[in-house]
Amino acid sequence: MIEAREPIIVEFPLRGEWLSPNTPGTKIPSHGTDQLGTRYAYDFIQVDWERKGLPAYRVSLAQYLLFGVPLNEYYCFGQEVYAPCDGIIVKSEDGYKERGRTNLLLDMSNAYKNAHYFDPKKDDIQSVAGNYIIMECGDHVYAGLVHLQTGSIQVSVGQIVKKGEVIGKVGHSGNSFAPHLHFQLMDSSDISTANGLPCAFEQYEVFQDGEWQKVVNGIPTDKDRIRFGSF
Repeated sequence: MIEAREPIIVEFPLRGEWLSPNTPGTKIPSHGTDQLGTRYAYDFIQVDWERKGLPAYRVSLAQYLLFGVPLNEYYCFGQEVYAPCDGIIVKSEDGYKERGRTNLLLDMSNAYKNAHYFDPKKDDIQSVAGNYIIMECGDHVYAGLVHLQTGSIQVSVGQIVKKGEVIGKVGHSGNSFAPHLHFQLMDSSDISTANGLPCAFEQYEVFQDGEWQKVVNGIPTDKDRIRFGSF
C-alpha cells in the first residue's frame, strides 16, 4: 500500500507566505483523483489575510466575477519557484501561452473538460500542465512543478541543479483556475502514467496564536498560513 510509505522530505519550493487550498494534509487524493500523479499534490497561492474570503487577487470580488482579473493582479503571479532538491532536470517545457486574465466560467469549463475528457494517449499534456519542469530527485523520485509563467523557465533538460536554485516563476498556464504553483512528487517522469508519492517539507513556519511557529518535516493543511525563506 502506497499509503504506508513514509513521506519523502524536500525543501519548500517557494519563499514568503503561502496558503495551500489543495493539500494531502487535508484530504487524499488532494485533487480528487489519482490520475496524472496528483494523489499527494499541493497547490500554493498567496492571499490577503486581512480581507474577507482571503482573496488571491487585489481587485474586488465583483470585478473577479463579472470581468475576470488580469494575471498581474494576483499576489503570487511571477513569484520565483525554487528547486526542492538537488537533482537533474529531465523535462522542461515552456512556451505554452497563458490567458491574459482569469475568467471564472471559462476556467471552470476548461477544468471540467480536462477532468472528464483528457486522454493522455492522444492529448497534449501541456493542455493540462502548461509550462512545467520535472526534476529527478532520487531513485524513482521525480518532482513536478506545474503551471509556470510563460517564458520564465530558467533550466534545461540535463542540467544539474542544487536545492534552492531559482528554476522558474509562478504562472497560470494550462488547466489553471488562477495563478498558482502545482507541486507533486511522482514515481516516474511521465506525468500521464506516474503514481503520486507522499511528500513533506523539511521546514517551514505556521502562524498560530499570533506568532510564527517552526514546523519540521510537515504537511500543511488547507487552513495553515505558512511561510518559508525570505520574510
